[in-house]
Amino acid sequence: MNTTTAAPDLAKLIGNELPYLRRYARALTGNQTSGDTYAAATLEAILEDRSIFDHSASPRVALFRVFHSIWDSSGAPVAGLDENESGLAAAAQAHLAKLTPNTREALLLHTIEEFSTGEIAMVMQVEESEAKHLLDLARQEMEDSISGKILVIEDEAIIAMDLQSIVSDMGHAITGVARTRDDAVRLAGEEKPDLVLADIQLADNSSGIDAVRDILEKHGSLPVIFITAFPERLLTGERPEPAFLISKPYGEEQVRSAVSQAMFFSSTQPLHD
Repeated sequence: MNTTTAAPDLAKLIGNELPYLRRYARALTGNQTSGDTYAAATLEAILEDRSIFDHSASPRVALFRVFHSIWDSSGAPVAGLDENESGLAAAAQAHLAKLTPNTREALLLHTIEEFSTGEIAMVMQVEESEAKHLLDLARQEMEDSISGKILVIEDEAIIAMDLQSIVSDMGHAITGVARTRDDAVRLAGEEKPDLVLADIQLADNSSGIDAVRDILEKHGSLPVIFITAFPERLLTGERPEPAFLISKPYGEEQVRSAVSQAMFFSSTQPLHD
């Protein structure tokens, strides 16, 4: 009887946290397919050996800890440079290769997934002091690596101003602020951005997703960060979905981390068939 009830309970615990593991894995790898592959490998490992899921920790910490064991055992891979790779993609991989090991992981766990320093230490299986050191180092390394031009697609004036302030303070230039799909496409045509930061619901009931599709069709692959109050709707793994996603309400550190991460990856193609 206990065995019968244990399986559904574990499945429910994991299922509740799985969308957020996908979000983290996609941001870590810069790609939906790669991120979802690591998330799937995590589930397979737990199914094969349920003892690796630590029930003494919170379900989220336990799940992410299994993920990290797999991630570490694979060497936390950074793709090698292709001889035909150029521009932002080449710069991204060059910078990634120079980063101190585990810094990006710690930063994403803290800012995007909102783990405490103590929880990060448990997930990464390091001392809490080491987790704090990795966070401090990550902030400096990531923000110093790449700067560029950012298009903001956001219909709420206060939020748009806040986003502009955050990314400008990071050293990035703002190419414009769009309130509608048409505005976004027009602004991207006037000056091609290096990154797009997009809300999903826009002023005239148009879609930030559609705006991004239009921009990508015209300008090719660009890193994109979506902002939404309903992140779980874009983390199902059932269709092309974004690699970089910020939940509303967001914090400044979340935006800074997501922007720094996304600027590394020009191969990201959110919601692009």
